[in-house]
Amino acid sequence: MNVPLPDDVTELKAVIGREIAALRADVRRKTEARQPPPTARDRASPLQSAAILPRKHEDALTTPCLCGTADATGNAALIGEDHDPWSCVCAALPAIPVSAALLTPVRDDDGGIVDFVIRAGNHIRSVEWLEAPGHQVGQRFMEARPGAAASGLLGALADVMTSGRPMDGLVVDYTEERLGRLHRAQLLYCAAACGGELVATWRPVRSQAELLTLDAQHLASMGWGHWDLLSGQVTWSEGLSRIFRTEMRMPWSLTELCDALLPADTTAFAEFITAVLAGEEPAWTRIRFLVLGEVRTLDLLGRPVAGTDGRPWAVHLVARDLTPQMRSRRRLAETERETERLRQQAEAERRVAASLREALLPTLSEQLAAVGLTVAATYQPSEPDAAVGGDWYKCRLLPDGRVLVAMGDACGHGLDAVARMAQQRHALAGLAQTGSPAGEIMTWLNELVCSDPSGQTATVIAGHIDEARVLHWADAGHPAPLVRREGHAFALTTEQRGPLLGALPGYAYETSAYQLLKGDLLLLYTDGMVERRGEDITEGIDRLTKALGGSAGLTPQQTIDQLVADHVRSGHEDDACLLAIRVD
Repeated sequence: MNVPLPDDVTELKAVIGREIAALRADVRRKTEARQPPPTARDRASPLQSAAILPRKHEDALTTPCLCGTADATGNAALIGEDHDPWSCVCAALPAIPVSAALLTPVRDDDGGIVDFVIRAGNHIRSVEWLEAPGHQVGQRFMEARPGAAASGLLGALADVMTSGRPMDGLVVDYTEERLGRLHRAQLLYCAAACGGELVATWRPVRSQAELLTLDAQHLASMGWGHWDLLSGQVTWSEGLSRIFRTEMRMPWSLTELCDALLPADTTAFAEFITAVLAGEEPAWTRIRFLVLGEVRTLDLLGRPVAGTDGRPWAVHLVARDLTPQMRSRRRLAETERETERLRQQAEAERRVAASLREALLPTLSEQLAAVGLTVAATYQPSEPDAAVGGDWYKCRLLPDGRVLVAMGDACGHGLDAVARMAQQRHALAGLAQTGSPAGEIMTWLNELVCSDPSGQTATVIAGHIDEARVLHWADAGHPAPLVRREGHAFALTTEQRGPLLGALPGYAYETSAYQLLKGDLLLLYTDGMVERRGEDITEGIDRLTKALGGSAGLTPQQTIDQLVADHVRSGHEDDACLLAIRVD
């Protein structure tokens, strides 16, 4: 078929329509050309034609009837001139491709039907465990089919005889016990009254092969369709009907299938269907259809069914629904994109946080060594990729000769915690310039945190070391400083500790004082150094105090390195910060 490929649905439907119309016209013309001219016998009336037909009555008299009216010897006295086996209803039973039987009703004294007798039957088994009706001639129906009463079949057959209305497609869930085993089958029954008797047929609703085919179609998300181009009849499998969300009894024609095409795939489907109509096989393509508002992606395999003239008179298509796989791929792609976005965001946060860390937690100034203090500090993030969190410290020489000492822990992680940490750290540095006592500075800092709309709290310890080596400090819910002196360590008293910053607006913090001696090492730390899941924090503080006492003789930097090594070995779940100051 040499036609240009259409690029829109309307044109594609027109091309298909023209091809089908041309095929039908060509087949009709060839059929009419092969028909012989009518003879005198063809022009005879139906009655005349019937009279011309030969009737071998002698053969009829010697042919046994399936219903038992004649015997095998062909005894004319038994048969009678009024019974012709060739015209008996039972003569048609062998031609029926499903189980079929001629039944005679058995009535009670009141004329009600209580059973049937199997007069004749063919030799087709509906299921392997049921006898063919031809082997049960002469038996009562209830004897041959004991499950008929419980299934409602006997009553349904009796209704056909009583009402005269045929029964078309009654599904019977037939159950029977044979040799101690229960058997069940769904049978489709049809029946009609005929001259005081009943002709009944039955077959499985679905054969085992059909059931396996349905299961295979469902598991593989497949289906098939058959389009007879000459008659226009369309047949769809249950799998294809499921894919297109339509009834099996209402399959789509090829032109209706075109209406569901996604516009972008019209040309691809046109190339596919025109190849099939041209007799090329097999043709394969991947096409998207819009079904009830959902895009469904199908792999289509097309095969033409050719007639004796070589032209395709039917089209057979097999479809595999790839929609679930495509949907999974889209979700996977979206997940990968989201993962990449989060990775880039985390990387950006890490770079920003690292820059902030360098800006906010700088290497300590040599000015501190000039006033007789050796200082070391470290920050340990909870995760290796995290550059900085809410933990912070401050140690710098003030213009009046005092040394500002502070450490804090803003709630949270990431850039939000970094922002709050920077705010608190810079605020403290500014307030320290006023020369006010540590308690008053902490009170002002508390008001600042209380005014934060986030409602987050923080722990802080802040103060200063004066020229007399006295530590003046205030505590807002932070672990108390540790002091290492002459080979052992201890924690400073926390009697004047106040609540967390941001917890109680207007709270007045108090200032504590402690005299440091030459050789003392003052250690400030955040709770990440001492907290363990399922353990009281006091146990962690005791453990850190013991470790600090065991580091006698080490420099501030060596002391911090040893404490951090012990901390890493024991495992940690939170950020941690250490500030060690030795009085020289």
